[in-house]
Amino acid sequence: MNLSGLFCNNWFLLEYIHLIEVPETLLVDIFLASRKIHFIPVGASIFASVNAFELGATFFILLLGWFFLPVYLGSGVYTMPEYLQKRFGGQRIKMYISILTLILYVFTKISADLYAGALFITHLLVYLLFLEGLTAVIWTDFIQTILMIVGALILSILSIYEVGGYESLLVKFFSSNPSNLLPKDPNDLSKGYCGEIEEDALHLFRSSIPGRSDLPWTGVVFGLSISAIWYWCSDQVIVQRALAAKNFSHAKGGCIIASYLKLLPLWFIILPGMASRVLFKDVIACSTPSKCKELCNSELGCSNQAFILLVTHLLPEGIRGLMIAVMLAALMSSLTSIFNSASTIFTMDIYRYIRNKSSENELVIVGRIFVFILVIISILWIPVIQSANDSQLFIYIQSITSFLSPPICAVYLLALFWTPTNEPGAFWGLLIGLAIGLIRFGLEFGYSEPACGDVNSPRPPSWWYLLIKDLHFLNFNNGGIRGNTDMECDMRI
Repeated sequence: MNLSGLFCNNWFLLEYIHLIEVPETLLVDIFLASRKIHFIPVGASIFASVNAFELGATFFILLLGWFFLPVYLGSGVYTMPEYLQKRFGGQRIKMYISILTLILYVFTKISADLYAGALFITHLLVYLLFLEGLTAVIWTDFIQTILMIVGALILSILSIYEVGGYESLLVKFFSSNPSNLLPKDPNDLSKGYCGEIEEDALHLFRSSIPGRSDLPWTGVVFGLSISAIWYWCSDQVIVQRALAAKNFSHAKGGCIIASYLKLLPLWFIILPGMASRVLFKDVIACSTPSKCKELCNSELGCSNQAFILLVTHLLPEGIRGLMIAVMLAALMSSLTSIFNSASTIFTMDIYRYIRNKSSENELVIVGRIFVFILVIISILWIPVIQSANDSQLFIYIQSITSFLSPPICAVYLLALFWTPTNEPGAFWGLLIGLAIGLIRFGLEFGYSEPACGDVNSPRPPSWWYLLIKDLHFLNFNNGGIRGNTDMECDMRI
């Protein structure tokens, strides 16, 4: 990665943009697409902007449309932090949420997308994003949603056919262990083997006993709901699309469209992923650190290669080109959404507060420049993602979200549904919740657990396993929101 070349290119482009005469366009045109978007592209754009678990998304998007959006639209806000300012008064909660949201975008969204392969198309985003704002973002999301559905449908059909059909997939999946299984602990074979399929792999509600499951039922039922409410009902990336709708009916219609589309990932993501495990078991489930390092340059595993292997080995030449376009469409959709939402928050909630007499022309230029700053910071964070303690990029994203989002979720829920909630309780609840989340964040990534089967390398202290490894991040999520909610309810003056 030539960071110096990228920086120079972005710098000259930035200088060029600085000199461009920006038309005096209303801020609502840039950041809310003039509030004239039809419900179909609204729904497609919500569907295409994903950085959260799809499980339960259908329900939570409808929750957004029927309970949260009436309040947001009625308050006439541009951003979610602006709503909290109108609800509680003062500036400190708005500034706090704005800054924390931008930090989350850098750590869990932009840098993760760049790491996933979007770096070389960031220049392609700039033109549409800067000239047309949210209008271009939503309409490109709409086109990209069609591309993603068509391409994913083709890949899903071909991958299931390759393994012998759906019934055959279910049978072969449980026998798709790697050729050379490595014991997790050579001294205790009862602990199982590295890379083997768990017996409850197809169960939604799995064991909550520490170490028994990578997705405990307690986290799915309680913790996942917290992350989902924060992301689908109060995150700027999602809500901004609904705020751009023509009216409340179109906003609700967009939520309905998106909730139906959220039924597709089972067929377009989960089943092809299972087929990839069957077809490339010695790569996806590589059991030894040395073998994983050889195959995908990561000692922790090669799970992130599943989709790429299907595209490169299964699809014919013509369709392979279509699928590459689909992958680029997904990455572009995610990045354009995040860039527009982040620039909206910075411009409307932070910069306008610092320079309250700034013109619309100045605010538009500031929003454009801020996107470049975000890209540079996100690139600098990529090495941290590469050294994350898990081979699954999505788990990295969700773990950080679970550490930092519970207090934000609690504040929005209490702001909308519990009138006695006041500004001091909300503010201090946010700060204490952030402190707890940062402690967990530091402990999670401050210690490095050896690769599976490696009994010779130094291991973290025993208390780390008790407090961190055995406490799943979704269960931590659940405890975090309960503590913050209780505290914010008690701090009434």
